[in-house]
Amino acid sequence: MIALTSDQYLSPEEYLELEKISEVRHEYIDEKRFAMAGSNNAHNKINGNFLITLSLHLRGSSCQTYTNDMKVKVRDGKRFYYPDLLISCDPENQDLTAYAMGFPTLIIEILSDSTEAFDRGNKFKDYRSIPSLKEYILVSSHQYSVDCFRRGENDFWILQSDQGLDSNLRIESLNLDVSMQDIYATIDFPPEVEDVIN
Repeated sequence: MIALTSDQYLSPEEYLELEKISEVRHEYIDEKRFAMAGSNNAHNKINGNFLITLSLHLRGSSCQTYTNDMKVKVRDGKRFYYPDLLISCDPENQDLTAYAMGFPTLIIEILSDSTEAFDRGNKFKDYRSIPSLKEYILVSSHQYSVDCFRRGENDFWILQSDQGLDSNLRIESLNLDVSMQDIYATIDFPPEVEDVIN
Protein backbone atom coordinates (compact mmCIF):
# COMPACT_ATOMS: atom_id res chain seq x y z
CA MET A 1 0.00 0.00 0.00
CA ILE A 2 1.80 3.09 -1.22
CA ALA A 3 1.50 5.92 1.26
CA LEU A 4 4.50 8.24 1.07
CA THR A 5 7.27 9.07 -1.35
CA SER A 6 10.75 10.50 -1.04
CA ASP A 7 12.38 12.87 -3.52
CA GLN A 8 15.69 11.08 -3.04
CA TYR A 9 16.75 9.18 -6.18
CA LEU A 10 18.39 5.82 -5.59
CA SER A 11 19.94 3.14 -7.72
CA PRO A 12 18.43 -0.35 -7.41
CA GLU A 13 21.50 -1.43 -5.46
CA GLU A 14 21.18 1.49 -3.02
CA TYR A 15 17.49 0.74 -2.57
CA LEU A 16 18.13 -2.93 -1.79
CA GLU A 17 20.81 -2.07 0.78
CA LEU A 18 18.62 0.54 2.49
CA GLU A 19 15.68 -1.84 2.55
CA LYS A 20 17.69 -4.42 4.50
CA ILE A 21 17.90 -2.07 7.50
CA SER A 22 14.68 -0.09 7.10
CA GLU A 23 11.94 -0.44 9.73
CA VAL A 24 9.39 0.54 7.08
CA ARG A 25 8.92 -1.40 3.84
CA HIS A 26 9.26 0.56 0.61
CA GLU A 27 8.42 -0.33 -2.94
CA TYR A 28 10.78 0.96 -5.62
CA ILE A 29 9.65 2.51 -8.88
CA ASP A 30 12.08 4.15 -11.30
CA GLU A 31 14.74 5.25 -8.77
CA LYS A 32 12.26 6.35 -6.07
CA ARG A 33 11.15 4.66 -2.84
CA PHE A 34 7.50 4.59 -1.76
CA ALA A 35 6.69 3.84 1.87
CA MET A 36 3.96 1.28 2.48
CA ALA A 37 1.12 1.70 4.95
CA GLY A 38 -0.08 -1.05 7.28
CA SER A 39 -3.03 -3.33 6.60
CA ASN A 40 -6.32 -3.91 8.38
CA ASN A 41 -7.61 -6.97 10.25
CA ALA A 42 -9.48 -8.49 7.28
CA HIS A 43 -6.39 -8.13 5.07
CA ASN A 44 -4.22 -9.95 7.61
CA LYS A 45 -6.74 -12.77 8.12
CA ILE A 46 -7.07 -13.35 4.37
CA ASN A 47 -3.29 -13.33 3.97
CA GLY A 48 -2.91 -15.89 6.78
CA ASN A 49 -5.66 -18.12 5.39
CA PHE A 50 -4.05 -18.15 1.95
CA LEU A 51 -0.57 -18.72 3.38
CA ILE A 52 -1.68 -21.80 5.31
CA THR A 53 -3.61 -23.27 2.37
CA LEU A 54 -0.81 -22.74 -0.15
CA SER A 55 1.99 -23.86 2.17
CA LEU A 56 0.22 -27.13 3.00
CA HIS A 57 -0.54 -27.82 -0.66
CA LEU A 58 3.04 -27.13 -1.78
CA ARG A 59 4.83 -29.02 0.99
CA GLY A 60 7.31 -31.44 -0.57
CA SER A 61 7.14 -29.77 -4.00
CA SER A 62 9.73 -27.58 -5.71
CA CYS A 63 7.46 -24.52 -5.25
CA GLN A 64 7.84 -22.14 -2.31
CA THR A 65 5.43 -19.68 -0.72
CA TYR A 66 6.67 -16.21 0.27
CA THR A 67 4.82 -13.63 2.34
CA ASN A 68 4.68 -9.85 2.10
CA ASP A 69 8.28 -9.37 3.28
CA MET A 70 9.73 -10.78 0.05
CA LYS A 71 10.12 -8.41 -2.87
CA VAL A 72 9.55 -9.30 -6.51
CA LYS A 73 11.91 -7.80 -9.10
CA VAL A 74 10.28 -6.27 -12.18
CA ARG A 75 11.60 -4.70 -15.36
CA ASP A 76 15.23 -5.76 -14.88
CA GLY A 77 15.40 -4.34 -11.38
CA LYS A 78 13.98 -0.92 -12.19
CA ARG A 79 11.00 -1.75 -9.98
CA PHE A 80 10.52 -3.82 -6.82
CA TYR A 81 7.16 -4.62 -5.23
CA TYR A 82 6.11 -6.41 -2.06
CA PRO A 83 3.21 -8.67 -3.06
CA ASP A 84 1.05 -10.00 -0.24
CA LEU A 85 1.94 -13.54 -1.33
CA LEU A 86 4.01 -15.00 -4.10
CA ILE A 87 4.80 -18.52 -5.21
CA SER A 88 7.95 -19.41 -7.07
CA CYS A 89 8.58 -22.79 -8.64
CA ASP A 90 11.81 -21.74 -10.35
CA PRO A 91 15.15 -23.18 -9.14
CA GLU A 92 16.70 -19.73 -9.70
CA ASN A 93 14.77 -18.54 -6.63
CA GLN A 94 16.24 -21.03 -4.15
CA ASP A 95 18.99 -18.72 -2.83
CA LEU A 96 18.30 -18.49 0.91
CA THR A 97 20.13 -15.16 1.18
CA ALA A 98 18.00 -13.44 -1.49
CA TYR A 99 15.88 -10.41 -0.64
CA ALA A 100 14.00 -10.36 -3.96
CA MET A 101 12.53 -12.91 -6.35
CA GLY A 102 12.80 -12.66 -10.08
CA PHE A 103 10.79 -15.64 -11.30
CA PRO A 104 7.37 -15.81 -9.60
CA THR A 105 4.78 -18.29 -10.81
CA LEU A 106 1.82 -16.81 -8.92
CA ILE A 107 1.28 -13.43 -7.24
CA ILE A 108 -1.56 -12.61 -4.85
CA GLU A 109 -2.53 -9.08 -3.84
CA ILE A 110 -5.19 -8.36 -1.22
CA LEU A 111 -7.01 -5.20 -2.20
CA SER A 112 -7.68 -2.13 -0.12
CA ASP A 113 -9.34 1.17 -1.01
CA SER A 114 -5.95 2.87 -1.26
CA THR A 115 -4.28 0.23 -3.48
CA GLU A 116 -6.98 -1.32 -5.66
CA ALA A 117 -6.59 1.01 -8.65
CA PHE A 118 -2.80 0.60 -8.65
CA ASP A 119 -2.97 -3.19 -8.13
CA ARG A 120 -5.38 -3.54 -11.07
CA GLY A 121 -3.61 -0.98 -13.25
CA ASN A 122 0.08 -0.13 -13.40
CA LYS A 123 1.22 -2.82 -10.98
CA PHE A 124 -0.57 -5.50 -12.99
CA LYS A 125 0.98 -4.04 -16.15
CA ASP A 126 4.43 -4.46 -14.57
CA TYR A 127 3.65 -7.95 -13.34
CA ARG A 128 2.54 -9.00 -16.83
CA SER A 129 6.07 -8.23 -18.06
CA ILE A 130 7.44 -11.13 -15.93
CA PRO A 131 7.67 -14.14 -18.30
CA SER A 132 7.43 -16.74 -15.52
CA LEU A 133 4.19 -15.33 -14.06
CA LYS A 134 1.23 -17.59 -14.85
CA GLU A 135 -1.51 -16.20 -12.58
CA TYR A 136 -2.28 -12.96 -10.74
CA ILE A 137 -4.95 -13.09 -8.04
CA LEU A 138 -6.71 -10.07 -6.56
CA VAL A 139 -8.66 -10.64 -3.34
CA SER A 140 -11.22 -8.20 -1.98
CA SER A 141 -10.97 -7.30 1.70
CA HIS A 142 -14.52 -5.85 1.74
CA GLN A 143 -16.64 -8.59 0.17
CA TYR A 144 -16.40 -12.26 -0.80
CA SER A 145 -14.84 -11.67 -4.20
CA VAL A 146 -11.69 -12.93 -5.93
CA ASP A 147 -10.42 -12.17 -9.44
CA CYS A 148 -7.85 -14.50 -10.98
CA PHE A 149 -6.04 -13.35 -14.12
CA ARG A 150 -4.47 -16.29 -15.97
CA ARG A 151 -1.89 -16.03 -18.75
CA GLY A 152 -3.11 -17.70 -21.94
CA GLU A 153 -1.72 -18.14 -25.40
CA ASN A 154 0.19 -15.20 -26.89
CA ASP A 155 0.33 -13.55 -23.44
CA PHE A 156 -3.43 -12.98 -23.50
CA TRP A 157 -4.72 -12.73 -19.92
CA ILE A 158 -8.05 -14.37 -19.07
CA LEU A 159 -10.15 -13.30 -16.08
CA GLN A 160 -11.90 -15.78 -13.81
CA SER A 161 -14.05 -14.04 -11.19
CA ASP A 162 -15.46 -15.84 -8.14
CA GLN A 163 -18.14 -14.33 -5.91
CA GLY A 164 -19.72 -15.56 -2.70
CA LEU A 165 -18.74 -18.19 -0.15
CA ASP A 166 -20.21 -21.10 -2.14
CA SER A 167 -17.70 -20.87 -5.01
CA ASN A 168 -14.17 -22.19 -5.46
CA LEU A 169 -11.07 -20.46 -6.82
CA ARG A 170 -9.22 -22.56 -9.38
CA ILE A 171 -5.42 -21.97 -9.37
CA GLU A 172 -4.26 -23.68 -12.55
CA SER A 173 -0.55 -23.02 -12.03
CA LEU A 174 -0.62 -25.05 -8.80
CA ASN A 175 -3.32 -27.55 -9.80
CA LEU A 176 -5.32 -26.43 -6.78
CA ASP A 177 -8.93 -25.56 -5.96
CA VAL A 178 -9.39 -23.28 -2.95
CA SER A 179 -12.83 -22.75 -1.47
CA MET A 180 -13.91 -19.18 -0.83
CA GLN A 181 -14.83 -20.35 2.67
CA ASP A 182 -11.16 -21.20 3.28
CA ILE A 183 -9.98 -17.87 1.86
CA TYR A 184 -12.41 -15.92 4.03
CA ALA A 185 -12.35 -18.18 7.11
CA THR A 186 -13.19 -16.28 10.34
CA ILE A 187 -14.32 -13.22 8.37
CA ASP A 188 -17.95 -12.10 8.49
CA PHE A 189 -18.63 -9.14 6.25
CA PRO A 190 -21.85 -7.23 7.02
CA PRO A 191 -24.61 -7.84 4.48
CA GLU A 192 -24.62 -5.30 1.69
CA VAL A 193 -27.34 -2.70 1.87
CA GLU A 194 -29.40 -2.72 -1.31
CA ASP A 195 -30.71 0.53 -2.70
CA VAL A 196 -34.48 0.71 -2.64
CA ILE A 197 -36.01 2.58 -5.55
CA ASN A 198 -39.53 3.90 -4.90
